[in-house]
Amino acid sequence: MTDEAGETRTPHARDGAEAHERAREVVARGGVVAFRTDTFYGLGANPSDPRGVRAVNELKGREGKPILVVVSDAAEADRFVAARSDLFALLAARFWAGALTLVALAREGLPEELTAGTGTVGVRLPDDDDVRAFVRACGGALTATSANRAGEPPCRTAEEVLRAFPSGLDLVADGGAARTELPSTVVDVTGREPRLIREGVIAWREIVAAVEGQ
Repeated sequence: MTDEAGETRTPHARDGAEAHERAREVVARGGVVAFRTDTFYGLGANPSDPRGVRAVNELKGREGKPILVVVSDAAEADRFVAARSDLFALLAARFWAGALTLVALAREGLPEELTAGTGTVGVRLPDDDDVRAFVRACGGALTATSANRAGEPPCRTAEEVLRAFPSGLDLVADGGAARTELPSTVVDVTGREPRLIREGVIAWREIVAAVEGQ
């Protein structure tokens, strides 16, 4: 899309059926969309497509960090997780759908750009019908690293995304303002005990209580 001066602008559309179809086409060809997640706006690409994941990293201006994935339905997590440990199953049953990203052992064959060589992958099932519908329209799973340049705060509205990325994105789906001030909580469940990576919407004490009360 170009403006009157002939400069390329990032395409954007209100979230809905048309935006879903446009996003599906973008993701299928290895492109990147920005969309409202259950926390902030995220950069969405096909997690199984190295082209899309690489483009996400290039947009953010960062390298060497794993990228989390959001799924439309709990079963979609099995496309990325090698095996659901008892700890994974326990916390997913207690907090999904919700703002909890579970870091588990990754299935073989996932793009190196997604796992950053860690052998693990972070997956979340958002507690938001609109977000899950958007992700479902794009194939059931999307990368969801926050929509911002490295070192800058995460974008909370479509307008902020457009200012941060005046070009480079294939589509910004305007799903309204973010509904939280906090990111998702990220917990590593690859061991016998949960390990906190980042505390966010769900308090760490809730995670500990769930495990101790099993």
